[in-house]
Amino acid sequence: MGVGIAGEAARAANPKLPPIQNAEDVEHYTTSNLIKLAYRIGLLSRAEWRKMTRVYDIRKDLEHEDSEYEAAFEDVVYTFATCIDAVLSKDPITLIEVHEVKQIIEASGPITLDTRLLTDFEHAPDQRQQEIVQVLVSTALSDSEADVVRENAYLVLQELRELIRNGVRLAVAKILLDRLGRTSLDELTVRVAHAAGLLPYLHKGQRKDFFAKQLAKLSDIGHHWKQHEAHGPALRLFEEFGGLTEVPDDIKPGIVKWMVRCYIGEPGGYGAGINRKVFYSNRAAPIIKELFLNSRSDIQKIVEDLQSDKDIRRSCEGAVCESLPVFELPVNPRQSHVGTLPHEWGGGAGRVARCSWSSRWRNCHAVPDTRRMPSS
Repeated sequence: MGVGIAGEAARAANPKLPPIQNAEDVEHYTTSNLIKLAYRIGLLSRAEWRKMTRVYDIRKDLEHEDSEYEAAFEDVVYTFATCIDAVLSKDPITLIEVHEVKQIIEASGPITLDTRLLTDFEHAPDQRQQEIVQVLVSTALSDSEADVVRENAYLVLQELRELIRNGVRLAVAKILLDRLGRTSLDELTVRVAHAAGLLPYLHKGQRKDFFAKQLAKLSDIGHHWKQHEAHGPALRLFEEFGGLTEVPDDIKPGIVKWMVRCYIGEPGGYGAGINRKVFYSNRAAPIIKELFLNSRSDIQKIVEDLQSDKDIRRSCEGAVCESLPVFELPVNPRQSHVGTLPHEWGGGAGRVARCSWSSRWRNCHAVPDTRRMPSS
């Protein structure tokens, strides 16, 4: 399992276990201490550790059976069932090494993580998970690494994200905060932090300032459909920032409002689009749709409040938004449809047919993001 990991687990135990300097020290461990060590390392869950401890107590009673204790059939069944479920039924766990992950991210071609590696990482002790995540985060943020290596580190973090324990996230986030100091968050740091699940652990003030800058950028670009070329790159970043869920509550209403106005567009029917009822940003619409769908519960109250917003109502004047009924998510009736939305959105103009605000979203299809992370 690794003498270093075992030694660290022994020191971290409360109360401490006997020190481990080499493999022979483990061989001198009592059975009770071995069970505790397996739990501290991560080979046993807390429930399994308690059951195995109970089994060992039963075993000691059986070893010294006398008139005060007599083994019953259920004792034997419990002992065998627990040993099978907690130990024998599981595949052997190989301690994942940091150099294995380094070899993966240093590959020049497409990378894949096999099931065994993911399993080994999931069952790795906290210390080893932390070492691996630290290497990946540091590599993804390093200007001295090759672009392909940084991108691979980012992709591996995304694959491991759901397997990283909260304690490990917190420990790595503290290291990242020490590295940042009072420096403002930049786009790359936020994307990498989200990929590793660290973003919620960063200082709230830093996150607030960062997303306030993103709102200012959107405002500078403007929500008019003629700025559609700039809308795509600006909005796609929010997907890598963790979507609207990660935006602080005091900044979120402003960003949601901007997106609603951009999504609604403006009345068409003039110029080259004389036969088109609505002009809107075809680059922004599908991205906003997906962001809203993925953050439904977080923006529900905001979009309901926007029904009475004067800017939103002004955007709907002269269109088919007549009464702005209560909606589940903001949609554009002027871009509405009969039936299901097509998979591809045409450029520059909306649709003539109409439907309710909420029904459109029930017929939306997610747009997968196939991009890879830029190097900076």
